[in-house]
Amino acid sequence: MVKLSSVLRRPLITEKTTVIREMDGRTLVFEVARNANKIDIKKAVEKLFGSKVASVRTALTHGKEKRQGKFAGRRPDSKKAYVRLKDGEKLPEFLQGA
Repeated sequence: MVKLSSVLRRPLITEKTTVIREMDGRTLVFEVARNANKIDIKKAVEKLFGSKVASVRTALTHGKEKRQGKFAGRRPDSKKAYVRLKDGEKLPEFLQGA
């Protein structure tokens, strides 16, 4: 069990997520904790935003290998969650104009 306040890291606002949100108007995309499951993500969104969640899809993103001259490093792995709200639910205020 993960604390609800630490489940959602940040909203992902990119061209791809903006197109998804404009197409159906109900899908939000978040970067979430690696050990969070779909039930934790659903509870966190419902508690923090007060909107009912219809479904949650998750995707693991593997970190890229990066180089700076002869020094090689690796970016950390991350996890994304595509959260679809139920019909009639409105988006949070910070995404209204985005």
